Amino acid sequence: MLTKDLLRVSRAGGGYQPQFASREHRPLAARVLGTYQGHVGEPRETLDAALKDLETDADHFKLVRGFAKLLEREAVFETRAPVEPERARRAAFEEAEAVGVVSEGQRATALQRASDRLGTDLDPADVADSLYADLDERQVLADFEARWDPDELLAQYNLSLAQTALFDATEVRVRTTDPKALVSAVKRLRLMYEIRKTESGGAESVSDREVVVTGPDALFRSTRRYGTRFARLLRTVAKADAWTLEATVDDYDTERTLSLSDDDPVRVPGTEPVADVTFDSGVEADFAARFESLGLDWDLVREPEPLETGARVMIPDFAFDYRHADFRVFFEIMGFWTPEYVEKKLSQLERVEDVELLVAVDESLGVGERIEARDHRAIPYSGTIRVKDVRDALRRYEDELVAESAENLPDELAPEADAVSLEALASQHGVSEDALGDKSFPDHELVGRTLVRPAVLDDLRDEIEDGLAFSEVEDLLADRGVEDASAILSELGFAVEWEGLTGGTVRKTD
Repeated sequence: MLTKDLLRVSRAGGGYQPQFASREHRPLAARVLGTYQGHVGEPRETLDAALKDLETDADHFKLVRGFAKLLEREAVFETRAPVEPERARRAAFEEAEAVGVVSEGQRATALQRASDRLGTDLDPADVADSLYADLDERQVLADFEARWDPDELLAQYNLSLAQTALFDATEVRVRTTDPKALVSAVKRLRLMYEIRKTESGGAESVSDREVVVTGPDALFRSTRRYGTRFARLLRTVAKADAWTLEATVDDYDTERTLSLSDDDPVRVPGTEPVADVTFDSGVEADFAARFESLGLDWDLVREPEPLETGARVMIPDFAFDYRHADFRVFFEIMGFWTPEYVEKKLSQLERVEDVELLVAVDESLGVGERIEARDHRAIPYSGTIRVKDVRDALRRYEDELVAESAENLPDELAPEADAVSLEALASQHGVSEDALGDKSFPDHELVGRTLVRPAVLDDLRDEIEDGLAFSEVEDLLADRGVEDASAILSELGFAVEWEGLTGGTVRKTD
């Protein structure tokens, strides 16, 4: 799947149709693929510059970025430096403070002293080269083995583009030649669905049974987690010989219709759909389904790596991975077990060290205090695990991680783009949106959840007029990288006067 900022769709006629790559884009896909292959051993900044050059030759820069986004997942970057960068910085900064660097000569002296301090086989240039070698742009592309050739990259791009278009779907309606596989996938992904009888017609062999998949409280809200499941479902749909899909999409509070079929260039380039997930108990299955429906910044992992417990190992039931840092919290569920098994589990917990561990414990066991005494957080439950209790326990870690990531950011941030969403900016810095909460943006104004340069707002004030079609306004905003039309229009003193579901007109509000 792609990130939402790389989505390319047409909203003509009130629709919501992905702008797929075609055969004519195969040379561009091959060039992006070759760019990665040709930059193995070179810094990321060199690779990024080459990709930027490709954007100028493409008919749309998002195509290049979309291909690159998929290929980056196959790339391995590493830090290469004569000295571990953190050690080099510590030594250089301490010597610089001792020397009192205010000139180039004093800088050279500080680097010489740092190199003498770090090792006899180092010279000042080695220290200088190591200071910032761990920055993203300085990291080296160490290995790249793409699983796709140019044709398969086109196919993967089109599949990912269609999946991304489904992120904000509130309902998906599918007919397929393989309804059994479809329903099986729906159940595996724990989606809510119903099957409707339809009139025959359409693609040959397509079932007259329509599978209708809806989101949680679809009429009132949607969740990122559920949208991701819709996207994953498309992999199964696209494997059928013939199929049709129609989705209702919430496009920034505008209801639009996305229509796809096997006539579109959407296919799965040889990888399997999500595998079956099994659980040891109904308590685990119930908890997993309810936790994943929340769409938190924690990914739930079933049966993560084993933990050493003395001479033995234990495999926790789950782990929570924080999306914005390399941080994992393990989660064990102690149900209604025999006294012997409880003692065995307590013995294992006593020997687990150097990990963060939450333990949900059935109140009837009466061992919560003993778990707390082993420096693990006990979460009592009866019948079902309260997701709120787990969420509260994770929030303690989350608050610390957000504070830590916020400390590592400067107090002022100056994005290069004229307009960028807080979500995209947080992703660029590898932090959560909460970490940006107390930062200032001297070159931008915050409008809704988007940072926009004042000059862009001034241009839009001149270009947007009373009575302009909303679709034209969307194009104006899209050209400047603005996705949140409603917030920008409100800031500029406009509102949309809707004409049913067919479109709208922009009107002055003052």
